[in-house]
Order: sequence, then C-alpha cells, then structure tokens
Amino acid sequence: MLDGLKHEVWKANLMLESQGLVRLTWGNVSGIDRDQGMFVIKPSGVEYKDLEPQLMVVVDLDGKVVEGDMNPSSDTATHQILYREFEEIGGITHTHSVHATMFSQAGVELPCQGTTHADHFYGTVPVVRELTPEEVKEDYETNTGLAIAECFKERGIKPMEMPACFQKFHAPFTWGKNAVDSVKNSVALEVCAQMGLGTWQLNSNQHGIPDHILDKHYLRKHGPGAYYGQK
Repeated sequence: MLDGLKHEVWKANLMLESQGLVRLTWGNVSGIDRDQGMFVIKPSGVEYKDLEPQLMVVVDLDGKVVEGDMNPSSDTATHQILYREFEEIGGITHTHSVHATMFSQAGVELPCQGTTHADHFYGTVPVVRELTPEEVKEDYETNTGLAIAECFKERGIKPMEMPACFQKFHAPFTWGKNAVDSVKNSVALEVCAQMGLGTWQLNSNQHGIPDHILDKHYLRKHGPGAYYGQK
C-alpha cells in the first residue's frame, strides 16, 4: 500500500540526518496521499540508519494505523491535525534543529531580515503559544496541532506562504507540497534562524527587510508570475 509514498517519505527522513537537522532520533517526516486520505510517517524511535521504506507506517486522517508493524512517530497526531486543517499541504517535517529550536524555546519570532529568508518564507515566522496544563494532559500531540492551526487562522497566515512555525518551548514544524519539500523548508528555516541570530549580533537594530524587496524575492519564486528556476 502506497509504496511510492513510503519510498518518498523514507528518503525524506534520511535527509534529516544528511542535512544536519537531527541528533539521535529527534525528528520525523510524513507525506500524504490526499486521494486515499492516508499519510505515511516515520516509525517512532527508530534510528535513521535502520530505516527502510517498508518500515514506514500508514495512518488515516482519523489517526488510525492502517498498515505497519511498528508504532508511528509520537508526533503522528500533530501531523494528522495539520493535514486536516491545512488542506494545501502535502508533507510535514518536525525537527529539533539547534538554531530554530532556540527561537522556539525563547518564544521569539523570526522577522524576514534578508533575501535568503524571503525566498522561502513570506514574512515573519510565527511563534505558536505554549499549551496549557489541561491541553498537555488531555492530548498533547493533538493539541499541539490545534494550537498551530489556531495561530495561523487567528493571524490570517496562509500555510503555503509561511510553511513554518516555532512551537513555544518545543521546536519547529515545517511543511510543503510534499515530504521532500517540507524537509527543504526545514533546512531553510534552520539556516535563516542561524543567520538571524548572527544578524542581531552584528546589528541589534535590524528589524526586517523592506517590503518591496521581500515581495520581489518571494514572488519571483512563488507568485503567479514566478520566473525562478526552469519550467
């Protein structure tokens, strides 16, 4: 079942380690088949060197394991909620990459400080509020997803224009048009977070790129008149 998607998600999970986004087993990637209403995700706690496509776990949008002998990632319910709430997305990545996690732990948003950021994220990367004691006790992973969706809805943020967030006291989540694309956004977020910290060290008064440069760089890559790359 979903053999092609399993292979893609396996490949995407291996990218976490090759791109330096994870230590130990601190990360997971999933990808969804919207037609089937199912997504594929990394098994929980398995080292990346031991992963194989057939070990990926298939889950439906109610959170039920459809295929797989291993427990899915402990973050599966968060992925499930994001797929349900953000219908445009096709893949999700969660890591504890060092610099992006610093922003999450500090509860500090990352403004767009330059064109590297603007090429991937249309504006400020938001911080999602911390969960209440009741939310943690009730269903930590589900409520993490609901808090992310709530943040984007309340602030009118479009998920595909801002495919990233910092979960306060936790770590970053990113998403994209598919599993591999979501990992690329995680790479970009980590690099932009590192650049952001360095920028503030050099100039603490740098509060963001001018809107006309942000628009130019984001829209030339993602807008209806995009001309970056090959057809």
